[in-house]
Amino acid sequence: MNTTHRNWTSILSLLLWIIISTTALATFVPSAVALEYNKEILIGADFSGRDLTDSSFTKANLRSSNFSNSNLSGVRFFAANLESANLRGVNLTNATLDSARLIKADLSNAILEGAFAANAKFDGAIVDGADFTDVLLRPDEQKKLCKLAKGTNPVTGRDTRETLYCP
Repeated sequence: MNTTHRNWTSILSLLLWIIISTTALATFVPSAVALEYNKEILIGADFSGRDLTDSSFTKANLRSSNFSNSNLSGVRFFAANLESANLRGVNLTNATLDSARLIKADLSNAILEGAFAANAKFDGAIVDGADFTDVLLRPDEQKKLCKLAKGTNPVTGRDTRETLYCP
């Protein structure tokens, strides 16, 4: 009986150690999980201040959503509706904005460095202080943005008009 009791005690101790170790490891090692919101209807959703690195919002309806001060590095907004979205101070480095609708979106102080924005629509967008370094844009959209562009990005120190190659 004494040996059986010790065996059960050892097994329970081992299980308890595994549970505590796993919980402690999960607490100290942050997990970067890319989320998928493809084809979701997220009108007016609040994603402000979040790290959404490499997440996907392909064909999502994000009209009037708030992404202010979020890390959207590598995020896919392919064909997403971002009309009137708050993108102030976001990091869109290497994001995919191809065929996205950014009509009346607020991109003030956003960093779009290396983003792919071919066929994106920026009609009426606010781009004060936005950094468009190495962003692939259609020439007609680039001209529209140059008419609106002003300011310097507070993080990169780059002039918006210069990053858009405005005349």
